[in-house]
Amino acid sequence: MEGKWWVKTTNPLVIQWPLVFRCFATGKGFATGKICLGEIEVVKITKFDKIWSCTPSRGKAEGVTFYKPVGIPDGFFSLGHYCQLSNKQLRGYVLVAKGVPKDTASADHIQDSELDSPALEKPLNYSLVWSQDSRNDECGYIWLPNAPKGYKPMGFVVTTDPDEPDPEEVSRDKSSEDELSDIACLKNLDSSLLAMPNLDQIHALIKHYGPTLYFHPDEAYLPSSVSWFFINGALLYKQGRDTGSSVDSKGSNLPGGGWNDGEFWLDLPDDDDGRGYVRSGNIESAELYVHVKPASGGTFTDIAMWIFCPFNGPATIKAGLWSYTFNRIGQHVGDWEHFTLRLSNFNGELWSVYFSEHSGGEWLDASELEFIEGNKPIVYASKHGHASFPHEGCYIQGSTKLGVGARNDCAKSKYSVDSSSKYQIVAAEYTGDDVITEPHWLQYMREWGPTVVYDSRSELEKLLKHLPFFVRFSVENLIELFPTELYGEEGPTGPKEKDNWLGDERC
Repeated sequence: MEGKWWVKTTNPLVIQWPLVFRCFATGKGFATGKICLGEIEVVKITKFDKIWSCTPSRGKAEGVTFYKPVGIPDGFFSLGHYCQLSNKQLRGYVLVAKGVPKDTASADHIQDSELDSPALEKPLNYSLVWSQDSRNDECGYIWLPNAPKGYKPMGFVVTTDPDEPDPEEVSRDKSSEDELSDIACLKNLDSSLLAMPNLDQIHALIKHYGPTLYFHPDEAYLPSSVSWFFINGALLYKQGRDTGSSVDSKGSNLPGGGWNDGEFWLDLPDDDDGRGYVRSGNIESAELYVHVKPASGGTFTDIAMWIFCPFNGPATIKAGLWSYTFNRIGQHVGDWEHFTLRLSNFNGELWSVYFSEHSGGEWLDASELEFIEGNKPIVYASKHGHASFPHEGCYIQGSTKLGVGARNDCAKSKYSVDSSSKYQIVAAEYTGDDVITEPHWLQYMREWGPTVVYDSRSELEKLLKHLPFFVRFSVENLIELFPTELYGEEGPTGPKEKDNWLGDERC
């Protein structure tokens, strides 16, 4: 198995269930409990009755449990049942829906032929798609609703007997999805995104949920604000020029827009003392740069928090109990890392957090996090590399089978940044052009560090000579074990040039 594996934790896990956020700022549709998706209005249901559990009789596969939503408000209809792994704490949800009167729904997308048809209809009948006995001799049956013409099923229905479910069990949504697909997804046809938080609510959410970011006690390359980096001698270079030019505190003389064409890059001051000073960072000035955007069709809000470090340190390799720190591999000027809070637009609850970890990342449910000062999660930045992780310990990215990989050490220290107070909202496009003014440096799409030229192969060959006898590789095989960014020679780009700036955050 290749990938990330967790070696140890130095402190016991601290779990505190986050409270539902109560927003006292005035707004439109955020945290009201209901969201209009155009022709339908949806409510999130988190209470269930268990229907049936399926546990494999052999193998290592995990069992799953199926649930039926309960407490559905009057006038709303179920769109399907819910299932999850049996060994996980029950914390899922399903949406239930009701049609919106035509005079209140946005009709821009509605065809004339559809004006008289309701948004939701009962299924005609059901088709049995799967059944199985579980270990306790109870049978389970999964049914696909058969929808009238022009409608699509949104989910499956589960029973413990072979009798076909009642058509009243679920409703079907009017859909223009591909007729060949069995299950369709809900789409938000209301472009107003009224369920998203306004600016006052964004500030309230950040103050309520803003994580504390801890850096390792032995961290030599701390974060700073972008303006501190500029003021203390950062230089802008242009292709064909041997000398760099100073950057003003707001980055207003940086080339803005376009794309990363390789024509410009930033670097540390050109004198040794200045380079060493800026490379160390300045945590007192550090702040989180916040990008707010809709997720999952506007039913969630993603608050992406970016941290800047003037320098990324060398990587450390772990093989069993043995570790080796490279001289240069992994080093580069300018390091942008982030984590993302995902909040429910139904009630403002913190639902999950995304931890960006070098070339990948992972979403964790709020119930799996550590918290500080109430509902504020803790995020740990790895030593030298600044990738984000949910708990203290040593995380290895590489081969679990061979026990070799790049190590990410995380621990609490006096070096921390409280994002609930030290932040700047730099973008929230859905709020309109006049609400938030993006800083000029955010429009700089080129590299925040120079191209690094070093002989990584010679360093890797030196490493091979020191590896324990039980692990032997070729240089090529060794390279495949580690995150690709360790070998990236080009300087990193800023937040707006990253793939996750637009659309939903994905692992």
